[in-house]
Amino acid sequence: MKALINTSEGLIFKTVADPSPAPNQALVAVRAFSLNRGELALLAARTEGWRPGQDVAGVVVEAAADGSGPTPGTRVVALVEDSGWAELAAVPTARLAELPDEVEIEQAAALPLAGRTALNTIRLGGNLLGRKVLVTGATGGVGHYQVQLAVLSGADVTAVARSGADYGAAKAVPSITDAEGPYDLVAESSGGESLHHAIAKIAPGGTVVVLGTSSGAKAPIDVYDFIGHEGARLVNYMSYADPSPINRDLQTLSKLIAQQKLTTDLGFHADWTQIKVALDELRHRTFRGKAVLTIQ
Repeated sequence: MKALINTSEGLIFKTVADPSPAPNQALVAVRAFSLNRGELALLAARTEGWRPGQDVAGVVVEAAADGSGPTPGTRVVALVEDSGWAELAAVPTARLAELPDEVEIEQAAALPLAGRTALNTIRLGGNLLGRKVLVTGATGGVGHYQVQLAVLSGADVTAVARSGADYGAAKAVPSITDAEGPYDLVAESSGGESLHHAIAKIAPGGTVVVLGTSSGAKAPIDVYDFIGHEGARLVNYMSYADPSPINRDLQTLSKLIAQQKLTTDLGFHADWTQIKVALDELRHRTFRGKAVLTIQ
């Protein structure tokens, strides 16, 4: 099979041996995969034969030997540890979900890491019915899902979205400084000064979920920053440490797509031969939403 391999000279296509699935793994023919910003850092750090790829969607060609998971021919979406940018992937059945007929493969490929991050960061806000939520980075891969999921939860959502896309939010503002608090939940992915503003706009007892530092800036925080915001909490979210069952989260997200309650914003869509173009545009933020590449 063909796979993308990372080297000191960059990504290359290479013919490698087909995966040999463990008993709890299904063999999946990958039809599409999406890119995540975190993979840019991994590609820069792992240059000696590493095989990247986390978000995949495709068709089961060989069921797991232990009897778990779907049968051959079933369309699935999956979140793998690595090696997903390939024609075939061995996927633990606990990390995949069957796709409803209404969900296209490209839509599904955009879901796993970003969708699951959005789902579980919004959950950290608890009952959001009638509460105020602020989402920074709302046009990003995670942010556009966070806005929609918060709206579905019954929240009054403000999206920080310079492009003007609001994804159903009650209000869209170009900068966090323009957001009118206080908020019961702030999903903060920018870091730096944005995190300072998030704390300044959180309601007493509210929650600031810190899930990224896309600005690249650091933000020293002082206990006195919380005067007037007593009882507010900062929660750090790391996707790799999330205990929520992956297959169940992917089922939830897929059903929302099928019910047209959640949409994927495919800002870049091309054949996987365009991987370097896609990565360059992701690096320079030339599109909003997700980049999805298909394997013919």
